[in-house]
Formats: sequence, structure tokens, C-alpha cells
Amino acid sequence: MDLIATALPALGDALSLILQPEQLAYLFLGVLLGLSVGVFPGLGGIAGLSLVLPFIFGMDPVSGLALMVGLIAVVPTSDTFASVLLGIPGSTASQATVLDGFPLSKKGEAARALSAAFVSSLFGGLLGACVLTFFILIARPLILAFGLPEMLMITILGLSMVAILAGRIPLKGVVAAGLGLMVGTIGEAAAGGSLRMATYDIPYLIDGLSLVIVGLGIFAIPEIVTLLRHDRSISKSGGLGKGWMHGLRDWWQNLWLSIRCSAIGVLVGVIPGLGGSVVDWIAYGFTVQSTKNKSNFGKGEIRGVIGPESSNNAKEGGGLVPTLIFGIPGSGSMAVFLGGIALLGYDPGPHMVRHNLDITYTIVWSLAFANVMGAGLCILLSGQIAKLTTIRFTLVAPFLFMVIAFAAFQSRQSLGDLIALMAVGVLGIFLRRFEWSRPAFLIGFVLSHQAEAFSNMANQIAVSRFQRSLESGFEYIASPIVLIILALTVVSIIIGIRQGKQILGSDNPPVGKKRAPLIFLLCITGYLLVSWVDALTISRMGDKIFPVTVGAVTLAGCLVLLIRMMLAREGDALFADLEQGQEDGGAEHGLWRTLAWFAFLLILSGLFGFIIALTIFLLTFLRIRAGLSWARTFLLSSIGIGFICFLAGTLNRDFPPGLLQEFVKLPWPFT
Repeated sequence: MDLIATALPALGDALSLILQPEQLAYLFLGVLLGLSVGVFPGLGGIAGLSLVLPFIFGMDPVSGLALMVGLIAVVPTSDTFASVLLGIPGSTASQATVLDGFPLSKKGEAARALSAAFVSSLFGGLLGACVLTFFILIARPLILAFGLPEMLMITILGLSMVAILAGRIPLKGVVAAGLGLMVGTIGEAAAGGSLRMATYDIPYLIDGLSLVIVGLGIFAIPEIVTLLRHDRSISKSGGLGKGWMHGLRDWWQNLWLSIRCSAIGVLVGVIPGLGGSVVDWIAYGFTVQSTKNKSNFGKGEIRGVIGPESSNNAKEGGGLVPTLIFGIPGSGSMAVFLGGIALLGYDPGPHMVRHNLDITYTIVWSLAFANVMGAGLCILLSGQIAKLTTIRFTLVAPFLFMVIAFAAFQSRQSLGDLIALMAVGVLGIFLRRFEWSRPAFLIGFVLSHQAEAFSNMANQIAVSRFQRSLESGFEYIASPIVLIILALTVVSIIIGIRQGKQILGSDNPPVGKKRAPLIFLLCITGYLLVSWVDALTISRMGDKIFPVTVGAVTLAGCLVLLIRMMLAREGDALFADLEQGQEDGGAEHGLWRTLAWFAFLLILSGLFGFIIALTIFLLTFLRIRAGLSWARTFLLSSIGIGFICFLAGTLNRDFPPGLLQEFVKLPWPFT
């Protein structure tokens, strides 16, 4: 009762603070910044917060918090534009939205998908704010209840989503997930520092691959190349289809689904270290499992948009719980947010909750109002922005290549970012061509680091507990929360195996000869074998056990697949090859000739620097490939270069340098 008596006045004080015109103006400014940053693939909340952080120092605390929270709250909403309209994950929190949002866009129902996504995001954000209001008072014992075994089980639950997202051949999905896990182990091991599939001669690989690069390579490049091969707009119908009112009705008809996925988002957000990279996959898997007719998922099912979008905004409210109560950031953006709070003169943690409860609840109210503002703006603009799908894609593609290359470079500020993007993009193209589950690969990659970290730490503590006594050991590894999550994982796997074949696979996949799919499987097997042998040579047990175990299981899956392919007849679904079908096989432009345009931009960047390379690329592409007049070519090229320079200057970001910059000192933006 004392807590409630303290909380209610603090809520009232916080509301009166945030409703001041000046604070609402800062909140709206934060929302606009969040919308602007979120629509560009690969940037996200960290880039946006980094932009405003230099201006936070010395600001009024309520104004500074309103600015930051407005930005944080809206990025998971605005990143939906890229996911739905372009098939490019706007951020790690919108990867699952691509699976059904983009097919809806290609059907001419982009406005419907966007509006359903925005209303779901609004609902999830408001629910997250409500939960945060009460969790600030009661969350401490809940968070403390999640130890290493519990967090490991949550990670395994995320991996179990592979079963439902594996596609027509479940074993392909399992191998794809294992490949993702192994790719995620590249670099320096977190526990002991051993190098895995990396060398000091290539410093870039020591830190492994960035999630931004892998996400863009696996999803963005294959989709852009595929659409570019067909000289037409994204939307086949050339129209917007059903509008945002229809999407609103879709959400209302699936309100119960939105509530449950929002709850998933809050719970995952509360646990530090998980966050947006996994919550949308868990929500998507739950959405599929809870739907009777699963045949339309991956082809334009509106529920596949509503579920993930409800969860990824709700997780922001959950993510603020450990951030505010313990000062423990649940994600990269929350870490920057903590820095912003410190600049405003506050110390996040129990002290802030105890002595500055009104300021703490200002964050809650800001989160709620920002979600309303952001979703409202997105809904109002969705009809106009959705018209992008009616533009001839040949005019859009070069600028997408430009933004993707720029976003990828921001990962490490190294030319290695562009090389890695190209390599992962080629892998993504082959995974798509031979119907291997790209979501399964991405889930494996996303969860690789934390799965290894949690399993190593939990194993060390469990061994010491069992040495003390058998009872103490089982008490540690078999807590009630662990058993509940284990039961959910088993149920997820069983349902996935039974019903996953209906999802993410075409009804009648085009099938080719054995040779191409078999060569691709042998390439995957070769990489896995090399990485497994490499892991075996590591002397430190803690650094080798995870890749050795995962590699062995995945190699076993490859061996079974290889035997099945050798025994199966040509025409079996095992040999799915989209290049043999009407859609890809009948494309006007070849696959490798189309991909060569992107390689052309990257090679030029390595030689002359990004801006000079971009100028040559845009002029060449628009004149030759798009067939525009010289006047339009110069106009569009100037607009593209001016835009990317404005974006880089505003965000204080650098461009990829080339060999030329090592010998000649050039002014910005040619540096």
C-alpha cells in the first residue's frame, strides 16, 4: 500500500511535467527523428540516439528524456516501412515482418500491411508502457529469478522456432540454423579469447560478423537482386490495394493475438541480453503455431505482420525495466540511453526509482505518448509512402544499393564491411534459390553468441554445484522457470515438426537437376567441416566445446541430407531450384549480371572511395541499365549523392575510403 501511495502522486507529477508545451514539442521532435532514422535499413536506434546525445548535455531533464524516449519508441515502428515495402529488414526488430509483409506489398496490399503493423506497434507500445508502470515497483524479484539456466532456456526456446520456420524440408532448416550458429562463432571466443575461423592476419574477422551485415546480406540483397531482374514495380498490380482502414480491421479481428504477442515482447524485453534480435522470431513462431490454417504464412498472411509488430514495440517497455531499476542495459540502444540519462544528471538504478520516481514515470508517459504520435504519423503517411511500390524498381534499386552499402559500412567503419556484405549476400541468394530457410539461418546467427555464453557460464556453476551435492546441482539447473520454458520448447518443436512443412515453402516448388543443389550442399558441408576441424585444434575447452558440438550435429544433418539426395530421384522437392521456375528462370536479366552491378559499386568504393564510386555507379547504372536520358540521369544522380551526403553529415558518419584516399588528401565528402 505504501508503494501505491507513493506511485500514484509520482504518476500525476510526471503527467503534469510531460504535458507542458515545451516537453511535448521535444517529444514530437524525438518522434520525427525516430521516424527519419528508422526508415533507413541498418541504422536503427543506436545511430539515432548517438545523433542527439551531444545535444543532451545541459538540457532540462524532462525535455532531454522526452527527446530520447520519443526517438527510441518510434524506431521499431518506422523500420516497418523498409521491411514491408522493400523486403529489407529495417532493423533487427523487424526481420520476421519481412516474411509476410513483403509478399503483401508485392500483391498490391502494402497500405493494408503497413497500417496493420502500425496499429499493432501502437498497441504493443502502449501495453509495454502500462506494464512498465507497474513493473517499476514489482519487477525486482522477477528479474532476479532469471539466472543463467533460465536465460539459456529462453535462448533455446528461440532456437526452437527453427522447427516452425524450417520450410518444406525440416532437415534443411536444421542445417541452416546450425550453419548460422557456426558463422556466429567466427572470431575471438568471449570466454578465453581463442580465435575461431579467424586470424590476426585478417583483423576484421577477429570480432566476427555484424548482425546488421548478416541481416542485410541474407534478406536485402537477394530480394533487391530478384526484383531488379524483372524490370517492373514491386507491386505487381501497380496499385495500393486495400487501405489503412482494412489493416485496422485486420488488427481488431486478431486483437487476442496482438495481446499475447505484446505480452511475449514485454517478457523478453525485461530479460537483459535478449531484446529485439530474438523477440520478433519468438512472436512469429507463436503466431504460426496458434493459427489453424498455416498454409498462407510466408506468402502474405496478415497475422504474420500483426504478431511480430505487436511484440517488437512492447519489448521497448520491457527493456526499460532492467535499465531503470538496475541500470543494466538490455540492448545497445538502452546502453546509449543510459549514457543520456547520466548526462542529464541522474543515476539509473534503485536510487533513481527511490528518489526520483516522478522523473522515472516521466519516461513511462513519454513512451506512451511517443507511441501514439509515431503510429499516428505512420498511419497517416502510409498511403503516400506505399506508392513507392508502384515505381519501376530499376529506378529504386541503385539508391537501395547506395543506402545498404552506407549502412553496412557503419558497422566497423572498414572496407571489410563491404566485402562481408557481398559474401553474405551471395550466401543469401543461394539459400533463397535452393529453398533453404533464411530465417532459420538468421535465428542461429542471432542466438549463437548468447547461447555459447549462457551455456558456458551455466555449465561452470552447475559443475561446482554438483560437486557440492546432487540436490544442489539439480536445484540450480531444474528450477520451476527452467522446467516451464523447457515444456514450452518441447511443445514448440513438436508443433513445428508436424506443421512446419506448410510454411515458407511454395506449393509446387520448381525442381531442377541434382547437380546444382548437390554442389551447394557440398559447399556448406565443406565449410562446416573446416570450421569443425578448426575448433578441434583449440586447446581451451571452454572455447571449443560449443562450435565442436554444434558443428558435429550440423555435419550429421548434412550427411543425412547428402544420402537422401543421392538416393532420391530427380524431381524430388529436395532439389528445389527457383532458377528452374517461371518467376526467376524467366527473368529478363540474369542473376549474376544483376549482382555484378552491386559488386561494381563495392569495387569502385575500394578503389576511389564511396562518393566518387557512387557518382560513377549512378551515372552508369541509370544511363545504361535504366535507359534514362542524360538529363534525368544527372538529375537523379545529383539527388542521390546530395541525399547521402546530407544523411552522413547529419548523423556525423563517415564514408568508405578507397586506395585513392591513401595517396591523395581530399576534402569531405571525398575523404
